[in-house]
Amino acid sequence: MLFSSISFLYYFLPCVLTIYFITPTKYKNSILLLSSLLFYFYGEPIYILVMLGAIVSAYIHGILIQKYPKYNKIFLLSSISISLIALSLFKYSDFFIESINDILNTNMKPLNLVLPIGISFYTFQILSYVIDVYKGNVKAQKSLINLATYIALFPQLIAGPIVRYIDIEKELTKRKHSYKTFSEGISRFCIGISKKVLIANALGELCQYFLQTNNKSVIFYWIYGVAFSLQIYFDFSAYSDMAIGLGKIFGFHFLENFNYPYISKSITEFWRRWHISLGAWFKDYVYIPLGGNRVSKKKLVRNILIVWMLTGLWHGANWTFVLWGVLFGILLIIEKLFLKQLLEKIPKLFQHIYVLWVIIISFIIFNANSVKEAIVQIIGLFGGNGEPIINQETLYYLKNYFVILIIAGFGATPFLKNIMTKLKEKIKIKKIINVLQPVILASLLLLVTAYLVDSSYNPFLYFRF
Repeated sequence: MLFSSISFLYYFLPCVLTIYFITPTKYKNSILLLSSLLFYFYGEPIYILVMLGAIVSAYIHGILIQKYPKYNKIFLLSSISISLIALSLFKYSDFFIESINDILNTNMKPLNLVLPIGISFYTFQILSYVIDVYKGNVKAQKSLINLATYIALFPQLIAGPIVRYIDIEKELTKRKHSYKTFSEGISRFCIGISKKVLIANALGELCQYFLQTNNKSVIFYWIYGVAFSLQIYFDFSAYSDMAIGLGKIFGFHFLENFNYPYISKSITEFWRRWHISLGAWFKDYVYIPLGGNRVSKKKLVRNILIVWMLTGLWHGANWTFVLWGVLFGILLIIEKLFLKQLLEKIPKLFQHIYVLWVIIISFIIFNANSVKEAIVQIIGLFGGNGEPIINQETLYYLKNYFVILIIAGFGATPFLKNIMTKLKEKIKIKKIINVLQPVILASLLLLVTAYLVDSSYNPFLYFRF
């Protein structure tokens, strides 16, 4: 069930909110858990057993790690192994089999297992929980219902952000509900769903037209690169907005996951602003345990490459994702060693151009079905495939999507946010904005509803992760 669907907006969510807020406090987690399981069952009726098994495993291992400190490392390794084996089986088994077939010229049959929705996200949440219990950062959760609520919580279950147990431990048992947080949550959710339906979906259509046409041009390759880079940002950041908004409605405060990454002046800065929860997870649970940057240059290079190869693989079982991750790893190494100091000496405009150029190339690799396809598309950016610089089809799509590209471009920067902040500094204008805001949000929700009813194109890119 997508957040950006009629069934969620007008059936599931209103019913859950009604039942949740009339339920006594001590039963609210039970209602959230049942709602989350129903939400997951709607999309994954069979694989809900995999998630339930993962929850029970995390619960048992957490208690054992805390109760038997003499053997806690054994229990930690057991929990990590179970989680990673399940993730590898469903997500990477066919990738490894096909790679072995290609390398050794064997003929092993793929398992063709369907990837459980959200398994990458809830697996990482479980791993962070048992590791933090092992380190003594948190106490093991004694209530299975509370732990299951944390892992299965539907606002962030299928596509994050990756919420760590330590960040919402207190709110699982003692959280406050208020009109202010409820209204802030509704506002954030409405903004998120508007970004998803009105901008990301439109950009996705443009990308689909490019991929399907045989009448490409050099300009069209660049339009596609820009459009997809904006689409994946609006698609994923919109989902994070909706998740954070829903979290606030239910009394949880999830950490921010995006901070205008396209205004970055280096790739290092970009990854501090993009998918913040994933970057922080790899930093705390992989990079630092490997030694971080307090090691020799040789080991530093090793640590960064390991983290970014894993980051690429986390996103998907394809060599394009591995290449994508390694590309960023190499760039981050180069920046850390010397490039970042050089970038700081040139005008900011050229720093931004460098980042955006790298991002466009990287996301073309990210979205390709194969490395060969990615190479063809990158060569196309520079006219290497023999296509014309521009043609009538390119002009047609540019004309039809020019406005949405401009809106998306401005929307990916804090330009509008900064204007609103300055306007709110004036008391009279702030009062007007406060009156108009509910009207604007309601209008956006009506427009979103109209689009959802009228259009069948409503994908979500991060479902495959």
